[in-house]
Amino acid sequence: MTNSLKSIDKYLSFVKFSHTVFALPFALIGYSIAIALEEYNFRVKILLLVILCMVFARSAAMAFNRYSDEKFDTMNPRTSGREIPSGKISRKSALIFVIVNSVLFIISAGFINKLTLILSPLALVIILGYSLTKRFTALCHFILGLGLALAPIGAYISVTGRFDILPLIYSLIVLTWVSGFDIIYSLQDVEFDRSLNLYSIPSVIGSKKGLIISGILHLLTILFVIAAGILNNQGVLFWIGAGIFSVLLAYQHIIVKPSDISKVNIAFAKTNGIASVVFAIFVVADLFLKL
Repeated sequence: MTNSLKSIDKYLSFVKFSHTVFALPFALIGYSIAIALEEYNFRVKILLLVILCMVFARSAAMAFNRYSDEKFDTMNPRTSGREIPSGKISRKSALIFVIVNSVLFIISAGFINKLTLILSPLALVIILGYSLTKRFTALCHFILGLGLALAPIGAYISVTGRFDILPLIYSLIVLTWVSGFDIIYSLQDVEFDRSLNLYSIPSVIGSKKGLIISGILHLLTILFVIAAGILNNQGVLFWIGAGIFSVLLAYQHIIVKPSDISKVNIAFAKTNGIASVVFAIFVVADLFLKL
């Protein structure tokens, strides 16, 4: 039993399971927007399938990232202790893990409705393809953002079987928000990326300009949040959540500077994790309480 728990813990660490907190709250927002409509009811089955899709897709994506980046992770002192370089998980086991989670994602999507099944392979291409993009483009941050941005619209489609403007706006929120904080995260590897001809916005144009672009993206995030609130005529709880979310976005740009990136992990993981959870709680509460 102890060995089994250790193995589970090893794989949870491998895929950084705690980082599911970034996109999952927005999937719950997309789901809640759908069931707030009069013609749709809360269904536990669909909610559980949405959560499973999120977990399987993200696990596949992160494992593939670790698999494809093994060479770079081994060479980088910051990442050399990760599971594959350190030998805790073999490349073969990692690849099997990717395949299994990818298949389970498609199966779960198939149990939801026809449209989610049709779109699931495209979603996999995007979320897995991100790991290869930094080899040839500094726009890699936006591919990551696009992958996570599938969460709210995907959850909405799971209930309704159709696209709509409001969940698409929430997808734009996720796209700009994630792209912005991934630029901040990439500040840690500017010199390493340059030495191996890997691409990121900071490695191409410098940390200072990279942070400016990140700030612009987060300003766009806030504007999209405002647009979502106005479009859906949201109430007081939504705007409280939007305010907290916006303050936490701004906080990242206060504590991380081109000359001091010591608090990048605080900005990346803790601040954004708290921001997404708090925002989702207030948005969902407002959808059903209408205060």
